[in-house]
Amino acid sequence: QVQLVESGGDLVQPGGSLRLSCAASGFTLASHTIGWFRQTPGKEREGVACLSSSDDSPYYTDSVKARFTISRDNAKNTVYLQMNNLKPEDAAVYYCVASSYVGRLELFRLCVSGEVDYWGRGTQVTVSS
Repeated sequence: QVQLVESGGDLVQPGGSLRLSCAASGFTLASHTIGWFRQTPGKEREGVACLSSSDDSPYYTDSVKARFTISRDNAKNTVYLQMNNLKPEDAAVYYCVASSYVGRLELFRLCVSGEVDYWGRGTQVTVSS
């Protein structure tokens, strides 16, 4: 059974940091394009960060560049999202995602077009003083 299970969401003050984790089971993350989406009430899910199977040149949406870092640990079959200098507008439910498509435009197809094969259930991030 394929599963993505997120953890690490919490309440944090503006300027603070969080690290989200996503443990995968039932498939091998190393052979997939992976990423994080987020959603706030009344808005569509947004691709925040995506990483190819070769782990080069990650994609980040403009609003999180230089603050968020996506990474993976293939030995643990786990994806991470390090979030620094958090802002109130970063508050959302964050979802771990994966796509079996690997190849040309893989990051665009996952993070921008939303061509997701597997979704996690999400973890809540709240940014407030």
